[in-house]
Amino acid sequence: MDIIGHLARTVTPAVLGDNHNPQNESLLKQFYALFAAKLSDNDTFNRLGTQEINREDLGLFDRLWTDETQKSNIANELAAHNNVDVISVKGLLASAAPLAFNEIKSLAGGTPIPQFLRDNLSSFRDHIPAWATAVLPAGLLGAGAAGAHALNANAATGAAATPTAAHANTAGHRISDTTSNAPLQREEKEGGGFLKALLPIIGLIILAALAWALLKGCQKDPAPVASPEQTVHQPAETAGAGDVELDPAVLTLATGEGNDLYACRISAGNDELGNTVTNAVKDVFGADADNCRAEVYSNFATDMPAAAHLGAILPLIKDTPNANVIFEGNDVRIDAPDQAQLDKLVADIKAAAPALNVIAAGPLDLDAEIEQSIADSTAAINNLGDNPDPRDVARALSLQVINFAVDKSDIPEANKAVLDRAVEVMKNVPEMELMILGHTDSDGDDAYNKDLSQRRADAVKDYLVSKGADASKLMTKGMGETDPIATNETDNGKFRNRRIEFTVYDETAMGTEEIEVTQDTANVVEADDMEVTTETEAQ
Repeated sequence: MDIIGHLARTVTPAVLGDNHNPQNESLLKQFYALFAAKLSDNDTFNRLGTQEINREDLGLFDRLWTDETQKSNIANELAAHNNVDVISVKGLLASAAPLAFNEIKSLAGGTPIPQFLRDNLSSFRDHIPAWATAVLPAGLLGAGAAGAHALNANAATGAAATPTAAHANTAGHRISDTTSNAPLQREEKEGGGFLKALLPIIGLIILAALAWALLKGCQKDPAPVASPEQTVHQPAETAGAGDVELDPAVLTLATGEGNDLYACRISAGNDELGNTVTNAVKDVFGADADNCRAEVYSNFATDMPAAAHLGAILPLIKDTPNANVIFEGNDVRIDAPDQAQLDKLVADIKAAAPALNVIAAGPLDLDAEIEQSIADSTAAINNLGDNPDPRDVARALSLQVINFAVDKSDIPEANKAVLDRAVEVMKNVPEMELMILGHTDSDGDDAYNKDLSQRRADAVKDYLVSKGADASKLMTKGMGETDPIATNETDNGKFRNRRIEFTVYDETAMGTEEIEVTQDTANVVEADDMEVTTETEAQ
């Protein structure tokens, strides 16, 4: 198994998803060769440091090629020689780099990666197109550079050269965990004519044996990088409630009038995924991402299918003013005030990440959305168990849509059953203190909106107290329009900003004027709303 062939079998399917075509497959092979050559340089490799590189590290390609001109040249050349648009190429490279790195690391075993790649230079050198010598360290390929230039005709058509049998089988590939990673060596000994006549046959037998042994070794992990392309739902233990499926990790964000990040929330199953997504947002939006709120919950998935594509998708979102985007599972839901911009953003994201399901905002079935949200909230409360984490109680309450009438604060009948169940739970967790936050969109006077949001938060508290909740354990605050989670330039965004939000109250973390939201939101809908998207909002 040659290195390029291995990466083509393992990484390429994970990167391309269902969008397999010869052009994409060819450009990835050329990129793998460039990538391997770059990693074979000790100075380049040492820049990566000792920190573990995970399979969703979308900044790896940028850290290897720090020269913007070189990065641009790579994307432009691969696009031109393989008849693929540049935006798609950038997305493919960002996604492929961390996956390819981990596969090469696995192949290298205990051998340092630069040494392993230099030992196996012959297995990828011939895939390097002639133009690429300018983006690799000088003299890196040594005498093999001439071989790269000889491939100029193949590179121009996007065709990859086929390694010879010697290249494919005598390089130092790891056959099993017990064999050396050093290059395999075959020595020819002088002998009679009969022995020379047998050498080709003996060679074929040896090659066949090596191939069989390598295949057996590879079968230990036949699809090592397929997992980043799908959300892995693992059963979560909930006392008294049985196994429940994990919620998909969620990233929601909105842009402002310019290229600024207007709002950003993340719900993830562990810190690693939360940090990966946060760093991807920071790479694109810079200091604006400091306000990106990430929260970790044990009942959320620890992977996100879209994470491997954020490097290509986020710049597209940044270039679209007043856009709302929600990444959840394999879905990417998009909303924008201008139909032409919305259509373009949908098309561009589909091109950059063909494996994802990209959806434009559509008409609202308000009754169905409210009914589903209440069902989700009820199920979450039922799954809390006997001694629930207060954060999970707050999140479960926040799943419901509270459909306040326009300019009113009366609790709708549809929500009372959920709130009644919540009171039962609160009685069993006497030490829990909850903050109820009211929010509005930006329509109307600031002072009026703040008062309306306070009245609605108070109404929720008053109802809970009337059913037996301890009033001293419930605090309220009207936030008005000061803490949006979506753009106010679309009906869908306004709907998401009108909400009641439950959070665990921590007096040491919350001042009298400043409140840090740390839990999920419940959407608040007025009667004339046009669109709804029910999702879990982190913090």
